[in-house]
Amino acid sequence: MPHPAPTSRRRLGPGPAALLTFFAAACVLVLEIAAGRLLAPYVGVTLTTWTGIIGVILAGIAVGAWAGGRAADRVGPETLIGPVFIVGGLAAMASVPIIAVFGPASRGFDLGSVMVLSTIGFLLPATILSAVAPMIVRATIRDVESSGTIVGRLSAIGTAGALVGTFSTGFWLLGIVPTRTLILATGGLLVLIGLVTSWRLLRARGPAALAVLALVLMGAGSAAFPGPCERESPYYCISVIGDREITSGRILVLDNLWHAFVDLEDPTRLQFAYVRWFAAATEPIVRERGPDLTALHLGGGFAFPRYLGALAPGSHHRVLELDPAIVDVGRDELGLVLDERLAVRLGDARLSIEDEPTDAYDIVAGDAFGGLSVPWHLTTSEFLAEVDRVLRPEGRYVMNLIDNPKLRFVRAEVATLRARFAHVAVLGLPSVLPEGHGGNVVLVASHEPLDVPEIRARSEALGEATAAIADPEGLDSFTAGSPVLRDDYAPVDQLIWE
Repeated sequence: MPHPAPTSRRRLGPGPAALLTFFAAACVLVLEIAAGRLLAPYVGVTLTTWTGIIGVILAGIAVGAWAGGRAADRVGPETLIGPVFIVGGLAAMASVPIIAVFGPASRGFDLGSVMVLSTIGFLLPATILSAVAPMIVRATIRDVESSGTIVGRLSAIGTAGALVGTFSTGFWLLGIVPTRTLILATGGLLVLIGLVTSWRLLRARGPAALAVLALVLMGAGSAAFPGPCERESPYYCISVIGDREITSGRILVLDNLWHAFVDLEDPTRLQFAYVRWFAAATEPIVRERGPDLTALHLGGGFAFPRYLGALAPGSHHRVLELDPAIVDVGRDELGLVLDERLAVRLGDARLSIEDEPTDAYDIVAGDAFGGLSVPWHLTTSEFLAEVDRVLRPEGRYVMNLIDNPKLRFVRAEVATLRARFAHVAVLGLPSVLPEGHGGNVVLVASHEPLDVPEIRARSEALGEATAAIADPEGLDSFTAGSPVLRDDYAPVDQLIWE
């Protein structure tokens, strides 16, 4: 049975009820969007990551709505609203040190790692904050005749708050505020709202003092666990680390993946296997074209453009890179020098390539990633049509991708390439093809025949043994039953994880 409110409490008016509903819903969605960036250094940014986070937040919303309505009927909403905001804010702040402590131990790309970190970091604050809405409804309903109007109005206001939280975080806040700072500030705002609400509804001072003390302790605890990012952008947690053996070597780390190695003193030094395969597959064109070489690079690791520039002085290169922060890091720490020979165009490669001239490039190199997977819209037959358009007739497309041991994504991408190009080769470590442990695989496509023995010999000369599949019969067997990826069907993440 509901308990009558003591005379020391005040009723919740429609204006404050609307504001509290709006802020509670907005903060839940701020935390949901920010969770993707907080977890990225440990589990990457993939469809799996976002699916896990969204699922956990939705579970918290469902449990919180049920528990909040039940508690409001049993205890009385005015008693609970302020303290729930306070506890929800502290739980939000706690996600920062929780992920800092458990993130390194849960590092991985599997669904289990995503679900564990999402749950321990964000289920509790989502549940607590979602309990606010039914409490506010219970506090504002005066009679049955007006209950539908009140519930509908507050539901619409909560949805508007969720939209504002989503759009402001994704489009604006994460571009100007570090993720950890944003989460801590959101938690602090919730605690402040809770303190004000408790004072106005309950005239309570004791909980206010305890909340302030907890807030100070939480902030200090969060500061004791610095984040793993040297630099943070809307897309990546970016770090540059030195190589243990090569003093002039630098490794670009995006989220939890090593993306590129550069030698500041020797751009021809290639440490990563896939870049050696790139070099081996394109060496005949580089040798033939020399200073007239032109290359388009999808993704800004900068190791391969620097290598080709050193191998063919006078050649021209254009890099299509989504994240301006990576370009800044390249200039500041990776020896990137932009001039008339090496230019960067910022923006999504799928859109940017449409503005590139036809028959303009000898080489197109695909090295764009979001977590483990190539962004799906850079894998489809429609995108490959653009790659084919900008390549000269004798040009070559080389593509780096990562797959699990079953190589379902590799097989599908090979089938897609074969639907567009006359000649395709699959390059990889002997342990990867056909039955090994997964990892990087490089695909080569051209309308001209590929001299695979020459590519293998060149790769071995660069220090990387290479298995290859290039004969039509072998490719037929390799791609049997695999789909051709299209804009309306490109389940890249699912193919990698199945």
